[in-house]
Amino acid sequence: MSLVIDKQLQRVRGQLLHRATRTEESDAPLPLPAICVTALWHRYRQQEAAREKAGEAWHDTGMIFTTRYGLPVEPRNFNRSYDSRIARAAVPKITVHDARRTCGSLLVDLDVHPRVAMAILRHADFSITMEIYSQVSSKATRESLRKLGQSLDQ
Repeated sequence: MSLVIDKQLQRVRGQLLHRATRTEESDAPLPLPAICVTALWHRYRQQEAAREKAGEAWHDTGMIFTTRYGLPVEPRNFNRSYDSRIARAAVPKITVHDARRTCGSLLVDLDVHPRVAMAILRHADFSITMEIYSQVSSKATRESLRKLGQSLDQ
């Protein structure tokens, strides 16, 4: 299964508006890992229940993550909900951008080619992916230095 994101939600003069994504690369299908597919199916079932409960008050926006009436989620409400869930889970708070950086760093640790990581993170500029969204772990650093040492010993 894959996901296509061809719109973004932006606040313009106090209103939430759908806008086209900035680049064609942003619109490219993104294959989803099974864990993401499972989560999206779960969300879909939740949304179907909300649609049924809302009845005629439902707004069919075609979006996956909406309010109980199908409307776009206000960014401030998203942040409040996100913070609340973090507190309930008793895990360290990270921002959504921290989660993106973690994804980039994990891709580096998995030896994913930088251009592939760039496509996954939907960056138009390679340097953004490599300089901001990917950090090399201590484990990867140790392993690289071990390999370097082995190559020098030969």
